[in-house]
Parts: sequence; C-alpha cells; structure tokens
Amino acid sequence: MGASLSNLTESNGYANGGPGPGLGDIPESCVACVFLYLTPPEICNLARLNRAFRGAASSDSVWEGKLPPNYRDLLDLVMMPPERYRNLSKKDIFALLSRPVPFDDGNKARVELWLDRVTGRLCMSISAKGMAITGIEDRRYWNWLTTEESRFNVMAYLLQIWWFEVDGVVKFPFPADIYTLSFRIHLGRFSKRLGRRVCYFEHTHGWEIKPVRFEFSTSDGQQASTDCCLDETQQDEINGYHKRGCWIDYKVGEFIVTDPDPDTEVRFSMKQIDCTHSKGGLCVDSVSIIPSDLKDRRRRKGILK
Repeated sequence: MGASLSNLTESNGYANGGPGPGLGDIPESCVACVFLYLTPPEICNLARLNRAFRGAASSDSVWEGKLPPNYRDLLDLVMMPPERYRNLSKKDIFALLSRPVPFDDGNKARVELWLDRVTGRLCMSISAKGMAITGIEDRRYWNWLTTEESRFNVMAYLLQIWWFEVDGVVKFPFPADIYTLSFRIHLGRFSKRLGRRVCYFEHTHGWEIKPVRFEFSTSDGQQASTDCCLDETQQDEINGYHKRGCWIDYKVGEFIVTDPDPDTEVRFSMKQIDCTHSKGGLCVDSVSIIPSDLKDRRRRKGILK
C-alpha cells in the first residue's frame, strides 16, 4: 500500500508502464476545498504528501474556518498587540491559540484559554488562585501547594474548616456553543516518593456527612446546581475509597451561548456551610469551561461525575 501511495504522489507516476495522473496533479485549490472538511491534525498529516497538499495546508481560506468567528477579539483579550499577529497566517494564529494562553480579566492571569486542536473550539480553565476561598489567608485552614498535576502548577489544600466556600466569576465573549462547567478537586494530598505517587488522607474527613452544593449562574439568566457527597461512606475492599486519591471533575451543569456579543458573565461556587461538623483534606485545583461534547474525550483521561 505504501508503494501505491508513493506512486500516486508523483505527478508523472507510471501504472503498468504508461503515464497516469497522480495526487500531485490535483490543483491546490481543489485540495484546499477538501481540507475545509478535515480536522487540523488530518490536514497537517496530509500536508506531507506533496507540494500541492503542502500549499493547500497553509491556505488562509482553510484555517479561517477552523478558528472561532471572534478570534480577533480573543487575540486582543489575551493582551497580544495587533502588530504581533497582523502578519501571521491563519494557520499560525490557530497554532498560537491552540496552546494555553493566559487571559487577564482582573484575576492577574489566573485564567487560561486555548482552542481544542481537533475541533478549534474554545476551552477555558480558571485557577484556584483566581477564586475567592473563605479562610484562604489563614494557614491553620488552607495551604498553597505546588504540583505538576495542575496546569497552573499550584493548588489550594484544605487542612480543616467548618465554613467551606469557594466562589469565582469570569466574564468573556464565549463563541456560540454549549459549554459544561466543572470543578476539578482531589480528596487527600499527594507527593512523590522514590519516583512513585503517594497519597495521604490524615486530614480527609467530613465529606461523607453532608453533600457539597455546586452551582453557577450566567448573566443571561441560566443557572444550574447539583449536590454531591465528595467521600464514600462505604469502602471498596480492592480499591479503598472510590473517590480518594484521584482527580475528579465534578460537572455542575451546562449553559448555552448563542452570540459572543455581549460578553457572558459566569458566577460559580462550591460550598458546604453546615457548621455542625468540620471537613478537611481536600485539594481544589481549578474550574473548567469547555464545550460539552468534548467531555467524552476527557473521560478517557480522568474521572467525571
């Protein structure tokens, strides 16, 4: 099959001793039309076939359709001066935005956004550093821990508290789509010992007594909430506690954006404010806002609730 493809890529290839057309004879404009229906990874793979495919794979007309309609606004919002991207090709702009880019909405660059490399749709993550956490200034209750397991390299670790509340807000011109908002949290703390990941649960308590309330609301009146116990009351004999020692994305709900103008403001929170008991031993990493159907791909990498 490799030999057949090699012959096809030659513009003057031979079949059965006679000259015949190959992939190199296809006009670049026709290849570009086909590329409009392919994903960015597929386009980049096919660009290696020959000169016509390589030229079509760099065409602005191809990559314009892979970018969000308001990509210029996104470039402005990530504090990129126009003179830096004015001369960039659409392919280069896509490559730039497909890497996590800090976004300053008043949270001192504690928000990152990026385009999904397959679909070109907008994703966002908000660090715990960009949220309002009750008692975060008091080291008797909370500590900031550095970790390679967070995209922000830092997470908030709760030792013990009675009034547990984490709030956040983000205002952004989200492209039209259906988005899912989730909290990324971890029961217990962890570290590396002799190259192995080790979890500790000496502070983990109180999460099985009453559920945590997750909720969000948007500036156009959409809202969602869910209650969830973060710890299991029954122990698995093989794996220990189901929800301990791993990162879990707790889905709060979905919201719909039909137009990026005006900006959509999203307020979100997680809380357990029953002061009859204390709770602790919890890592809070981030909040993610991503297109809902991309959750299926993330499910292969982590646990979703």
